[in-house]
This record gives sequence, C-alpha cells and structure tokens, in this order.
Amino acid sequence: MKDQLTFVYDREADILYVNTVAPYPEQESEELDDEVVARFNPATGTMENLEILFFSTRLLRKESFSVPVIAELKPALAV
Repeated sequence: MKDQLTFVYDREADILYVNTVAPYPEQESEELDDEVVARFNPATGTMENLEILFFSTRLLRKESFSVPVIAELKPALAV
C-alpha cells in the first residue's frame, strides 16, 4: 500500500525506524535534528525513512521530544 508507515525498533542498536519503503543503498541521508536521520529518494527528493537514534534514552528523559517532520495521517482502507 502506498504511503503506509511501518515502525521497527532495533533494541540492540536502540534505533526506531519509521519506513514508507524498505531502506536501500541509493537513498540520500541527512541528519534533521538531535540525532534524527532522514533518508530520501535520490530521484524525487521524497522522504522515505526516518531513523530515530537512541530511542529508549529519549523515552527516559523528563522533557518530551518531537520529530522535525510534517505528516498527513489517513486511515488505511482495506483493498
């Protein structure tokens, strides 16, 4: 399904992956803010993945954290 988000947590690396597609080597990467890495489609510049580093550490902090992206959420419809 197009634009479906998947969330995968790598406990050993302590990274939360938010994906619209499986990561692939040709993607371009950019650190957005506070150890949040975005991966972009090299042809379109569309953001396809986020990597939130040190995820469990963030959950233990007293202050809240935000991810510096804008998203439009819609319910997934059965096909």
